[in-house]
This record gives sequence, structure tokens and C-alpha cells, in this order.
Amino acid sequence: MTTQLAQRRHIDAVLNYAEDDSSVDASPGTELIGRSWKRCIQEYGLDPSRPRSARIVTQQTLREHQDSVDEFLNVARAGVEQLYAMIAHLGYVLLLTDHRGITVQYLGDRRSDRRLRQAGLYLGADWSEQYAGTCAVGTCIQEQQALTCHRVDHFDATHISLTCTSAPIRDPSGNLLAVLDISALDSPQARHSQTFALNLTQLYARMIEDAYFLRKYRNQVIFRCDASREFVQVNGQYLFAIDESGRIEASNSAGRSLISETPVPDSDEGVLDLTQVFECQLQDIWSIPFDQDDQVRAFRHQVSGETFFAALIQPRVAAPKPIDSETNSASERVPRLDALAADDPVMRRTLSLAKRLRNRDVGLLILGETGTGKEVLARAIHDSSHRSKRAFVAVNCAAIPESLIESELFGYVAGAFTGARSKGMRGLIQQADGGTLFLDEIGDMPLQLQTRLLRVLAEGEILPIGADAPIRVNCRVIAATHQDLGRLIERGDFRADLYYRLNGASLRLPPLRQRADRQHVIQTVLENLVAGGTFPEVGLRGDAVSALLAYEWPGNIRQLVNALTFAEATCEGGQITANDLPEECVSDRMPPVADQMVDNDNEQDPLLDALRACQWNISEVARHFDVSRPTVYRWMDRQGIALPRFLGNRGGSGQERD
Repeated sequence: MTTQLAQRRHIDAVLNYAEDDSSVDASPGTELIGRSWKRCIQEYGLDPSRPRSARIVTQQTLREHQDSVDEFLNVARAGVEQLYAMIAHLGYVLLLTDHRGITVQYLGDRRSDRRLRQAGLYLGADWSEQYAGTCAVGTCIQEQQALTCHRVDHFDATHISLTCTSAPIRDPSGNLLAVLDISALDSPQARHSQTFALNLTQLYARMIEDAYFLRKYRNQVIFRCDASREFVQVNGQYLFAIDESGRIEASNSAGRSLISETPVPDSDEGVLDLTQVFECQLQDIWSIPFDQDDQVRAFRHQVSGETFFAALIQPRVAAPKPIDSETNSASERVPRLDALAADDPVMRRTLSLAKRLRNRDVGLLILGETGTGKEVLARAIHDSSHRSKRAFVAVNCAAIPESLIESELFGYVAGAFTGARSKGMRGLIQQADGGTLFLDEIGDMPLQLQTRLLRVLAEGEILPIGADAPIRVNCRVIAATHQDLGRLIERGDFRADLYYRLNGASLRLPPLRQRADRQHVIQTVLENLVAGGTFPEVGLRGDAVSALLAYEWPGNIRQLVNALTFAEATCEGGQITANDLPEECVSDRMPPVADQMVDNDNEQDPLLDALRACQWNISEVARHFDVSRPTVYRWMDRQGIALPRFLGNRGGSGQERD
């Protein structure tokens, strides 16, 4: 059957069903879909014979929708990306919409970008039932339940090749907050082929909803229960936020289902406490962490008599201050070092070792890719040590010309060579006396200098150029490199004895892309740039955070600093969005919104239409889409849109209109 014939038959089926024409077999996939078809025709006035092209909201409107759910998007990010990783190879894309059906987050395969845009499976798309007709997102919003809208279930005949599955996500008050949707452009004919997709989408919608609930009530006690004792600590289905008297202040969807079975006395004004839901006393609840070894206790439901196993999640509190001691234990609070990480296992081990060794004069070798913060760690070790009141001298061995590095490191006496200062010069090693000498990129130090440095480390003396007698120095040496020194030693480019003298202990810095605390790093870097006066205070919107977390960061933290500096310069309103980031930071996973709005294969090309309407005035087009002029030029380049030749003849300027 041709596509056009299939669409005509679908249109007839929808119309006949809406008219209750029993002479034609036009039953939809489910009763729920049938109700939606009738709403589309009878309430919204939609005509199945007149398909509607995908509607994309403007950049400004999308930003408003994203801002309204910004905190939720930050929480949902991990679940959304985890789900997409599971389904991407099966041809699905993922949409996260707000409660009005506007797509505020999207993950899809760029190789199918053209077809996905035409189908409306992209950022900023309006999937409300009132506009798009029967569809998974819009009908999920109207019916307030998870569902699959499979192929001919769709109202719009141009969507009958799609399969879409959606599940609602509710806020702690039970109101619809968002809709999670996975969709595919092509699918098997059988509806039951999407059963697993429905179950998976519901599972992740519940996980995201519960994560948001725990985030909102992180400062309160959470009563968490489940039918399984073994699973309650890790995946308890029922969540209740309670106050000190046991009164329920909020609950997740599963928790509300238990409450709905419990009669509420009139005097309670609709508010319950846990002792009315479960057979227990208040002290039974507060004793949960102490009565059993596994910190779990069994309770019976007041109405059903079913047994539930409960655990308590305590509110966040400040960690107790450790007892001050001279042991320099790994658990001791060292603010300058603790500030370098939040909760990354590799960094935790590195900082633990740094704390233990900060007051020892053993040589340290910091290893890590370019831009991972090797000098920042070295300076934090110095500032946390007993040498903190003396100088920290940093030397980049790769930046000093080879002809000058000896005089820079060791200094020279007056008249040592032509061009020398008349009074001589103290070398960097001598300037670090009593403090710390940081030798960055030690792998680039010339071999003959390595020999002299080894003598300094072994004997604690330097001999300035032209001097007759050595000078005693007492400095701690911390070296760093991004190179494999073992391989350099094998090639004969680095002295093995110097390596072992420097490497009293190795401290490894993970690349930013591998750090579990990337979000902490991003926020800390931004706060430091603001505190240092690099730029005024700005915020990061959820879509920008998602883009920054998804990027690989080949230049690590140094590249992050540059990206945030660029973004601050291009953002408006004191808030950085994904559209403000450098292009390389968003091109892999999160294409700018308006890049998805243009399609020259579509007769209605919003970009081309805007250019013509504005008479090719690039500034007006940029204002229309609420983006910068360079972004418009980038879109034009991607779409192969060139400025008309006649513009070059206007006023003899040879330039486009601005």
C-alpha cells in the first residue's frame, strides 16, 4: 500500500469513527485513543483531511518554558540521558515536554535530523493534543496516564508511521509537571511490539519523579517504604515527606495511591499523619534506624492489611567537625584541598594522599592531561602546608626558551655573560627558598638541565652561572607533566634517576570528562570567575548545564574557563543558556534550537521566510529569533543559504543589509 493510499484510508477511518458510522470498521487501537479522536474533531475542530505541519515555538517562548521547569530539568538530566543510551540504538529519540506539551529537552540521532524535524520530533515542538491531535504526549496530558500512540492511532495522517510512548511525571502535590516520551520514525505494525517501551518509559518517569521529590524535600525526613525489605533502601516505591509530628507534608505518586485508600477524619482538614496510614505509633517511626541491623522496619497498612517495609532518609546536615590532631589523616578537613572536588572517587584518593603528604618534604609528581588543574593542585598543597608563608614559584619548563632556562632556574652573578644584569639575578630556585618550587611540564626540560636539577635535589645547593661557590636552598619541589615519563626514559629523553628523585609520590588528576563531580567543577569555576572579577555574576540555565556535562572537554578545565568566559560575553539577562555556549560545546549532543527550525527540503522554511520578510537584514532576523548575528550566519551556512547578489549593489557597499 502506498503512503498516500494509507493516509487516505486513515482519514476515512477517523471521520467514520467520529461520526459513529458502524458500517465501516474504523475502531481505533484502544478506547482511550477513540476518546481522543472525538475530542480532536468535536472539541478542537481539527480536520484529519488537512494535516498540520509541525509547530515549533520561538526561541524566546522555548526559553520561557525551559525557565519554568529549570530545577526539574537539572534533576531529570541523568535519567533522560540514561534512558536515551538504552534506546538510541533501537532507533528511538527522546522528548521531555512540560505540562503543556512543549518539548523542553530532546535527544536524537543527528543522522536522521531532517526526517525528525519534519515529524516534529525535536526541541521546541508543540505536541499538545489541541494542535497536534491524538499523539502520545498530548493524549497523555489529557488522559493523565501513560500510553502508546502507535502508528494509525495518531489523528494526523502524516504521523501514521510513528510509534510514540509517553508517561506523566508529577510534582510532589500530584500536579502534572512533565511528560517523558520515546518515539521512533518507523516501527513494526503490531501494537504489542511497544509493550516493553511502555514499561521502560513508565519506569524512568517514576525514577525521575522520585529523584525530583527527594531533591525538593532533601531538608526533611523522608519515610520510604516498599513491599520488599531487600529493595526498600535502594528503590522504595512509596515516598512521604513528614514533619516532626509524623504529619505527611508531601508524597510521590505511589505514596498518594496508599493515602487515597485511607479515610481522612473531617477534623484533619484533609491532612494525614503516618499513624493513620499504617498501624503504628509515632515512636515506631523514629526508632526505625535503631531497632534493626538493616535499619528497616515492617508496618501494616491500615486499610488493606498489607505489610510494607520502611526506612528513613534523614535530612541533610552539616558534617561534624573532626577533632584537631597532628596526624594529618585523610579525613581531616583541609579547605584549600577539599575545595578542589566534591564527590569523585579518583579525586578523593588524590586529595587524601595530598593531605597526608602536604607537610612532608617528599617530592610530588602530579600527572594529568593538559588543563586538568595541575598547578591549581600544587598551589593548594603549598597553601595548606607549613611552607604557606613563603613563596610559591611556578616554572613552566615548556614555555621558557632553552637558551634561557638555565639562567632562569639557577640565576647568575654579575658579569657572568654578555647582556647579564649588572647586579646579577637570583634564579627561580633560589626565589623559592623556604617555600615551594613548582616545575610544570617537567617532561620538556632539556637533558643537561635535568642533570643540574638532580644535583639541587640531592645536595640542596645551587650554583648560579659564573659563581664560584654554591648557595644553600631549602625548597620543596612539586613537578607536573601530561607526558608518559616512563616512555621518555625508554627513549633516553628523561633521566631515570631524576624521575625517582621527583616521584616520591604520584598524584593523578582525572580528565574533566571522567569526573563524577563535573557539575560541581562547572559551578565552582563559574563562581571563581565571578569572585575574581572576570565578569559579573551570571547563572547557568538547565539546558546549558546539560550541554556542558555532555561535552567531552579535550582541553579540560582550562577549556571550560574559556567556554564560560565566551558564554558570559554572549548571554543576555544574566543567564547562560545552551545557545550562548561555543559551538563545539553543543554540536555533538544539543544542537541550537533554531538550527532545528530550518529545513530547505520543507516548502515552509522559517529561516528563509524570515530572511525574505526582513529583506535580508541579518540584524532583524537575529532579533526575530532572539539570537546573535553570527548564529544566523551559521544557520545560513548549514542550510546552504547565500545572500542574494543584488544586495551587493545597494549603495555600492558590497555588504549585506544591517
